[in-house]
Amino acid sequence: MTSDLVEAQPGRQAQPGREAQPGRRERKKLATRQALQDAALRLVAERGLEQATVEDISEAADVATRTFFNYFSSKEEALLGDAPQNAVTVHRLVVERPAGESPLEAVCQVLRAMILGLAERREESLLRQQVIERHPGLLARQLGVYASFERALAAAVAERLGPDRADPSYARLVAAVAVAAARSAVSSWRAGQGRRPLAELADAAFAQLRDLGSPPAPARSRRRRGTPHAG
Repeated sequence: MTSDLVEAQPGRQAQPGREAQPGRRERKKLATRQALQDAALRLVAERGLEQATVEDISEAADVATRTFFNYFSSKEEALLGDAPQNAVTVHRLVVERPAGESPLEAVCQVLRAMILGLAERREESLLRQQVIERHPGLLARQLGVYASFERALAAAVAERLGPDRADPSYARLVAAVAVAAARSAVSSWRAGQGRRPLAELADAAFAQLRDLGSPPAPARSRRRRGTPHAG
């Protein structure tokens, strides 16, 4: 496994003009959260997961241990992010994309915005993946993050389609292939030592998905086409 979305920050990828800039209090909270994540990554990389304690991470970030638990439930979460909260945010961002976009396009645009934030933190991204791959428990949790993202994306696709067109198989397929494309782009970017911009790789990966086809027809239309005439 050579790519991941765990360090991408869906909460920071709102559409232009849709949300106000964070205030001073929110900026301070974001800075504390980032300091804890940075400390967790650095200490786990240096000492290993078992040897890097929550107390050590808190001290390195210059906060009290109780402050750590205001942001994360564990050091593993500090490394991988809050999967349930991220899933809620990803769902919202997909649902709020312009109504004229296809479900696939909406998902691709949200994931594209998320992963482009990694371009500014390439060394951090490489280090985090190295740490994850050295610890089987983190790898297992990472798979859970992927699954959480896919479920949230599939639910958002179904919501965009509406009850008459919400084919669960189609929604799951869109979510799965979009996440796979995002991971492929990140993996190529890491392996290529930054020779091609992440934005270019992401655009190329998502472009290959756009022939996936249109959403399914309303359920009533499918039944009319697929059901033999009675009598």
